[in-house]
Amino acid sequence: MQIASFKLANNLILAPMAGITDAPFREICTHFGAGLTVSEMVASNPALRLHHRTLLRAEHSENTGFRSVQILGTNPYDLANAARFNVENGAQIIDINMGCPAKKVCSVAAGSALLRDEMLVKQILDAVVNAVDVPVTLKIRTGWDNENRNAVTIAKIAEEAGIAALTIHGRTRACKFEGHAEYETIKIVKQSVKIPIIANGDIDSPQKAQFVLTETGADAIMIGRAAQGNPWIFEQISHFLAYKTLLKMPLKIEIYRILTLHLEKLYSFYGVNLGVRIARKHIDWYFRHIADIDKELKQKINQTLIPKEQLNFVRLALEF
Repeated sequence: MQIASFKLANNLILAPMAGITDAPFREICTHFGAGLTVSEMVASNPALRLHHRTLLRAEHSENTGFRSVQILGTNPYDLANAARFNVENGAQIIDINMGCPAKKVCSVAAGSALLRDEMLVKQILDAVVNAVDVPVTLKIRTGWDNENRNAVTIAKIAEEAGIAALTIHGRTRACKFEGHAEYETIKIVKQSVKIPIIANGDIDSPQKAQFVLTETGADAIMIGRAAQGNPWIFEQISHFLAYKTLLKMPLKIEIYRILTLHLEKLYSFYGVNLGVRIARKHIDWYFRHIADIDKELKQKINQTLIPKEQLNFVRLALEF
């Protein structure tokens, strides 16, 4: 998979997810074979640019591969400046969010709401591409709703603007995350433009990954929710694509080892107080792959404010 001058290790990409794809999680997914990981979306609003949490969202470690930062906004000028700022701070790829369906994002006409205004889409893409000397990628949905699917039109605008790769989540904004992803639209887009196309949506197993690549003709796939508490999905998909055989699920001891490593990275990255709180949702996602976790221990994990206690409760919950 090639994005402009960057040759990725493979065609498996971790999706940007708000509150999830921070540097520790991206590093874990890179370890398990993600060819590219994309940061949480960061606001282009200049008033928020130097906010501590904004800077944390865009931060990368040395072990997250190419540094791709996703920016969000509606104003071409602000987005262009946000792109410059992030490149100056180490971003090697800028990704533009026109795919988020969240109400708080769309209510200010950002994210997938932008798909309703094709002229503004063009203005934003032109502004950002011309503002930086690094590749600019774009993430969209198939359209605003079932009656307004304009992914092909947006893709052609993106190609003309110089977008280096286009990710398409196979749902409209109105669908949010409900129903099934529509891969036929992604296939049509792939046949309509020459830039690399990345397919996203409902890819939750090695078999589904192979199906989507074959069905859409996409150059790469993007994994989102299926990687939560399951970073080894990249290793499993890579193995299946290469050898057509399935790797076994990790043993409980391996899950414990990776979860512990992940938690320690969270404590180090966020500090004790915030790290312990953020760790709770990740622990829950890992636990979903293990049956019969004691409810009382789960409660203790979610109540403690001390890293050592949280780690100990996790150990006890996994019976080690």
